[in-house]
Amino acid sequence: MTVTAAPQPAPVTGTKTASEADLRSAGRSAVRTIVTEVAGLEALREALENGLSAPFARAVETIVAARGRVIVTGVGKSGHVGAKIAATFASTGTPASFVHATEASHGDLGMITDNDVVLALSWSGETQELGPTIAYTRRFKVPLVAVTSRAESALGTAADIVLALPKVEEACPHGLAPTTSTILQMATGDALAIALLEARGFTALDFKTYHPGGRLGSSLLHARDIMHSGDKLPLAGAATAMRDAIVLITQKGFGVLGIVDEAGALAGIITDGDLRRHLSHDFLDKTAQQVMTHAPKTIPGDMLVASAMEFINRSSITAVFVVDDGRPVGIIHLHDLLRHGVA
Repeated sequence: MTVTAAPQPAPVTGTKTASEADLRSAGRSAVRTIVTEVAGLEALREALENGLSAPFARAVETIVAARGRVIVTGVGKSGHVGAKIAATFASTGTPASFVHATEASHGDLGMITDNDVVLALSWSGETQELGPTIAYTRRFKVPLVAVTSRAESALGTAADIVLALPKVEEACPHGLAPTTSTILQMATGDALAIALLEARGFTALDFKTYHPGGRLGSSLLHARDIMHSGDKLPLAGAATAMRDAIVLITQKGFGVLGIVDEAGALAGIITDGDLRRHLSHDFLDKTAQQVMTHAPKTIPGDMLVASAMEFINRSSITAVFVVDDGRPVGIIHLHDLLRHGVA
């Protein structure tokens, strides 16, 4: 019996690389996309400065007054944008959930109560899958806010409030792929979220409650949460001899020494720079008060660590004392901030 081997694919002889002309063309395409989408955002800004501002304000008032959640819904690219908007709402103090319009007609309408507000996204306003949700809101008198480019559409005419977005050119050269339109939807959602945040008086402390993890959560900690305190503090009295002060600086490991007065208030600080500036034959016999920098930079315990990092960078220092009523209660080093992911 003769066995015939299966034909083998031709070996790969090389990989095609983009030519300079291809790269230039891609760059021009990218610029056209950005220019088109920026033009869309400019049209949205102009609309908000004119007729769109009134329904936008009503939408904010309606959502603030609601006892339930914002139910964001849509399909396709509008659905993806809607999911992001719902997440932004929820993280900034406005309870929200995303309900896919298709799943809504298969039981998820039960997630919507008469205490909620429905925010429906459809660029054309004629998305068939939204039909059951629209009918449900009308039947049970659930406020319906439409985000669409066609106020005269099925969605627009059914809604209580219509956020009619300007008709803009898609960045897609065929005018088919949702690009500029989704940018406008996303921007409208962000604008609603921030307006609601401001209307509710949502603070950085509230933000911390919803963002405890990762770098963002770390940046929302306070100085008192990460400072070194107690016996770890590098402190000495004003009369301390520099021979002893240098030992303390070395032992504590922060590269600085805080100098306190008789009342326990922070009167000055000794840094590596101070040591170099005052180096002389009688340096070890000098007192801390003779070498220290007066009125050192300090921060309060309730300062956010993100602000502490900015303060340290702006001041060109590596460590800062945390004070309470002028008394040093802690110290934070740049390395502490880096360990907590604040950079």
